[in-house]
Amino acid sequence: MAHYAFLDSNSIVTEVIVGQEESNLQHDWEIYYGNIRNQVCKRTSYNTYEGTNKNGGVALRKNYAGVGYTYDSVRDAFIPPKPFPSWILNETTCNWDCSVPYPTTGVKDENGRVIMHQWEESSLSWVSVS
Repeated sequence: MAHYAFLDSNSIVTEVIVGQEESNLQHDWEIYYGNIRNQVCKRTSYNTYEGTNKNGGVALRKNYAGVGYTYDSVRDAFIPPKPFPSWILNETTCNWDCSVPYPTTGVKDENGRVIMHQWEESSLSWVSVS
């Protein structure tokens, strides 16, 4: 099963569908689906994340596309929406990195619960959440 992403005029993903495998040589499926919708269509791999295929296969377009992702034709990559203004695009993974490392995992409170953190853009820091 193959997945295909439709792009608007700004290269933003508007929808992802399940379609024909490219091994079915009846059509160039990106062009075929794109012509039906009158939109640019790009294949995306459900198993690809940050440039790696989790099943060991070929990583396709850096990340599995999602609605709201941007397709970058220069990088031939799907890039997720930027989560915070301060985060920086990682050119290798085509995902967003924070300049401040996430706090050490496994830190626990006095009751033995793992302390979770979330990014706070106003202070440019990770803050603990209960």
